[in-house]
Amino acid sequence: MKKVLFTLFLSGSCLFSFAQVKKVIADKIVGQVGDKIILRSDIMNAIADYKRQGQEANLPPNPECSFLEGQLIQKALVLQAEKDSIQVGDDELDAKLDNQIRGFIREYGSKEILEEIAGKTVYQIKEDFRQIFKEREMADKMRSKILENVKVSPIEVKQFYDKIPKDSLPFYESEIEVSQIIIQPKANKDVDEYVAKQLYDYKRQVEAGVRKFDQLAKLYSDDRGTESQGGTLNINRGDKGSIDPTFLSAAFKLKEGQISPVIKSKFGYHIIQMVSRSGDDAVVRHILKIPPVTDAEVDIAVQKLDSIRAKIVDKTMSFGEAVNKYSDDENSKFNGGAIQARDGSTYITIDQLPDKDLVVAIKDLKPGDISKPQVYTDDRNRKAVRLVYLKTRTNPHRENMKEDYNKIAQRALEQKKQEKLEEWFKDHLPAYYISIDKDYAGCKSLDDWWKYASKN
Repeated sequence: MKKVLFTLFLSGSCLFSFAQVKKVIADKIVGQVGDKIILRSDIMNAIADYKRQGQEANLPPNPECSFLEGQLIQKALVLQAEKDSIQVGDDELDAKLDNQIRGFIREYGSKEILEEIAGKTVYQIKEDFRQIFKEREMADKMRSKILENVKVSPIEVKQFYDKIPKDSLPFYESEIEVSQIIIQPKANKDVDEYVAKQLYDYKRQVEAGVRKFDQLAKLYSDDRGTESQGGTLNINRGDKGSIDPTFLSAAFKLKEGQISPVIKSKFGYHIIQMVSRSGDDAVVRHILKIPPVTDAEVDIAVQKLDSIRAKIVDKTMSFGEAVNKYSDDENSKFNGGAIQARDGSTYITIDQLPDKDLVVAIKDLKPGDISKPQVYTDDRNRKAVRLVYLKTRTNPHRENMKEDYNKIAQRALEQKKQEKLEEWFKDHLPAYYISIDKDYAGCKSLDDWWKYASKN
């Protein structure tokens, strides 16, 4: 059971996707823990889905063995969670199911296509997934309960590091910590009014039958993500984290076929057409227009950042305080303006910077330096101005305790959690009824499970 953490991750992330909706092979019970059964179709569908997601290269050797072990682990955790009266609330479960369904709709293009492929309604798909999701959540909660008090001390981190062969220590390229304050120049009132008049003209053309909404979106929308689809968006009333609340509110006031007045969101100005709606889910079309800014507005933003930079350099304001007070970047406003890697780390390599202009901005900075205001074009094709703060820059180096303590500590913690889980399973497996199909007798990763299965 040396791969408990890995196989548990596999079972939690792969066995519950859309491939489960339709069985691709005949069912056969291949494993059982207590009253919890595992079907071969569960294993094969999970592997097929993993490949469908482009993860074939990351499949472990003997994937059927690994995925079956993941399911055995999960079933044992669920069984214990039931004994410990661990609950998963209906509201919590419904929220996760709704989020999964929205993901399917985004993947397949529309609710209608999803239902056609599945051969079921969205409601029926949710019900098919309900028990699967409930078991996954119970297993996750049980695992968290087992590991809740697992921590590592500095002494344990040092002991972990000392056991690593020196020729096996990883080599790190140069890494940097970078933060930024971003200001979005605001278009002047006359430009705002002009853009709003354009959108009202598009609305009149559609309502008069002169043009179709999707045609106008393809021609004139500034939303590069939807313009090729005629401005089409799948939305849910609960999408407030990813969709502007003003946009959502305006959209759900519309009847099918109706077009909204011009609304202003954090992205610009829109008109919205309701295409179809089912409860809290809807398909809409929209046309976005981003009011262009002139050099005058950009210069105002540059001057503002110049004065902010002076305060930071004079130490009358910290960089973090300035981010919180002045930055328009919602993605980094509440973490000190830090640019983060996908895993949440603030240490990134040069090639992980979000744009080439940022590479230029930090080229001549030393750790602790703040750039002068830099004008650039963001990922929404808008002009913006920023200050860049280079907090640290490491040299290429072999891993060591001084520069890489946090990374080493994280690995030491994961190893300790692994050992704790293995210990827990060794203590609890003898108390469970375990059955494994003889077809998996050659799976070395299941040796510990076979010890207890043979007793049954």
